[in-house]
Amino acid sequence: MSATLIAVALSLVSAGAYASAAVAQSRLAGRTDPSAGVLRLLGRGAWWAAVGLNAGGALLHVAALNYGPLTLVQPLGALTLVAAVPLGARAAGRRVGRTEWRGTVLTLLGLGALLLTTGGGSAPQDTLTLPEALGVGAATMAVVVGLSRPGARPGLRHAAASGITSGVASALTQTLTVAVTDRSGGPLFSWRLLTVALLVSAFAMGGLLLSQTAYRGGLGAPLAVVTLANPVAAAAIGLALLGERLQGGPVSLGLALLGAAAAVRGVILLSRAQARGADRAGADAAPGPLDPVASRVVIGSPRCADGTPLGASALGAGADPLGASPFTVGAEPLTVRAAAQPHP
Repeated sequence: MSATLIAVALSLVSAGAYASAAVAQSRLAGRTDPSAGVLRLLGRGAWWAAVGLNAGGALLHVAALNYGPLTLVQPLGALTLVAAVPLGARAAGRRVGRTEWRGTVLTLLGLGALLLTTGGGSAPQDTLTLPEALGVGAATMAVVVGLSRPGARPGLRHAAASGITSGVASALTQTLTVAVTDRSGGPLFSWRLLTVALLVSAFAMGGLLLSQTAYRGGLGAPLAVVTLANPVAAAAIGLALLGERLQGGPVSLGLALLGAAAAVRGVILLSRAQARGADRAGADAAPGPLDPVASRVVIGSPRCADGTPLGASALGAGADPLGASPFTVGAEPLTVRAAAQPHP
């Protein structure tokens, strides 16, 4: 089996693990008070299950990066959203809608077009130098701080920050993996590898926490933003610093652009469909309006069936008691009677 096929197979399994983790995180976020801190999450079994799924997906992703370039492995991460659609629908107890299927097909077609332009990529050889790794880390931290500031749409901004940190962690992981598996006889441990390992750990944990915060508003749109930001960040590093290139000439470039447009359209459809599904579920779970119950207000003494107060004689027909005036309270007529006062 070629290195490219191994990278694709590992990426597919990794996407399934990430999708399961995203669904678990979304359900956990929906049951957790937004004001709860990180320590509260550490006591939840569902949180550790999501961490385990993310860790498994990350290990498979690392293995895929050892066999394929970033421009091949990272676009396959969009399959996380495709796998999350049926998993999320099943967890919510509903069927997958027509819009979700359309988004899934468009995403798969777009990824197929992208794979045709990157399928000729070989196993990665270049790695980031220590100054390059530090520069990438500093630039990423600046972007994350800017996206995490208070303001409108915090969920989408946190999702973008999560996708960027995860993509940068993938690029740094490739450097770490290639350097560790290098058989040229270089030192296994060095300041460069130690620094890159620390950056990978920090960005991976930061991306996990940012995604947990982003999923408080639902799974669809935040996961779509994470899915798009992740490969863009990683591919930018691969093309700018690692010497990776898209295969083919202008035809392949045009095919890649069409594939990217189709994938973006598919992700947008999926995010909209999942957002509508979340709104519909919230509307179904909301309590309905209470049935109006007629109020019965009785002011005055108890009355007989003919309306005569107990202990009083019936009034003659057409008689108007002292200042009697009818009012209506609720569904019942209300009669307020002035008490007769003796004249001095």
